[in-house]
Amino acid sequence: MEDSLLAEGRLLYGEVSMAESPRKGSLLVIFLTVFIDLLGFGMVIPLLPIYAREFTTDASGWQLGTLMASFSVMQFFFAPLWGRLSDRIGRRPVLMIGLAASVAFYALFGIATVMKSLSLLFVARIGAGIAGATISTAQAYIADTTTLENRSKGMALIGMAFGLGFTFGPLIGFLAVPNQDAAPGPWPGYAAAILSAIALAMAIFMLPESKHEASEAAGKKVIDREGVRLALAVPSVGLILVAIFVCIFSFANFETTLSLLIKGEGFGFSWGRVCLTYAFIGFMLAMVQGGVVRRLAGKVSEGRLATTGAMLEVVGFGLVILAASMGSTQWLFVALAVVVTGFSFMQPNLNALLSRRTDPEKQGMVMGVGQSISSLARIFGSWLGIPLMQAQVELPYYLAAGLMTLGGVLVVIAARAGADYSSEA
Repeated sequence: MEDSLLAEGRLLYGEVSMAESPRKGSLLVIFLTVFIDLLGFGMVIPLLPIYAREFTTDASGWQLGTLMASFSVMQFFFAPLWGRLSDRIGRRPVLMIGLAASVAFYALFGIATVMKSLSLLFVARIGAGIAGATISTAQAYIADTTTLENRSKGMALIGMAFGLGFTFGPLIGFLAVPNQDAAPGPWPGYAAAILSAIALAMAIFMLPESKHEASEAAGKKVIDREGVRLALAVPSVGLILVAIFVCIFSFANFETTLSLLIKGEGFGFSWGRVCLTYAFIGFMLAMVQGGVVRRLAGKVSEGRLATTGAMLEVVGFGLVILAASMGSTQWLFVALAVVVTGFSFMQPNLNALLSRRTDPEKQGMVMGVGQSISSLARIFGSWLGIPLMQAQVELPYYLAAGLMTLGGVLVVIAARAGADYSSEA
């Protein structure tokens, strides 16, 4: 996901020169708009599969699996389309269109819960996926308004917004639940729509256009064949991409089914406790990535950190199986802490390892391939997880543990099979 956001101010404000580029405060506005929009996402996602199960009888689980995957499918296809549109009309209009669509589709989510309509839930999630795909345009906005030296700091704002949104979103979802046992009804959807409307207002009144003549193109291909060819030309890079697919596929089995697991008969969590559980996960992600992984970066190799993360996840999935079989809440939270810690070690270091093995001049292209691979893994993992759970509650986690073991082996092989890119090689 690289540089793209908002719209051609030339259409609204006339020509924008480099000297007239947006003020530094624009980055704060971008951070806040993404954060507020992600609050809405964090509110809805823990409750979605539980709503869907209550609205329909789906013995096989394929309907629910498809519902969970639909958001990622739309993001996969529409992110490059939004990027290309922002290259034409500017970053600002595209971001505002996405936020306006989020308002509409989160409101529709609330209406779907009142009507208990699985069909409307599908429409709401497909629409939210299309609207949310403009996050890549926000990254382009940051690229437009930062120097190369400050680019990584600017991009880190998006990561912070994601982490904080996913931490505090479920907490706001908890507040939207009338009491610990009653169903939350439509208010998580309505509250998410209100938050997106606030973000839209901020974009309208506080966000200037960023695109200028020197801006890099934001549009990307859905699958960049040239990028795939270049990536596979380096054997260790190909192995890393396979490891990324296997590891993310494994984790997607877990994250898609967690709500159903903890709301089900084994644990019987209330709606409020489901939200608080996801807030715990978001908090753990922020603490481990910010407090542990960042401190180890540069001191321990990416391959070793990624392998450690994969092995921690295997242990964590095993503990999930143990907790599910015992119905033990204590073991469940130990398992969640281990799984989240493992993911925090694994995912960023796999991307860093991919980056180190890639020609700097081809970096954007190959990293884009890595993002596409991750998106595909999430689509298929989300689609498969719930049907596996319908067959047997622990089955998604057995599969996740097996795949993550394979992923860890692939990371070890890839780390030892190659070396950092060298122009002399």
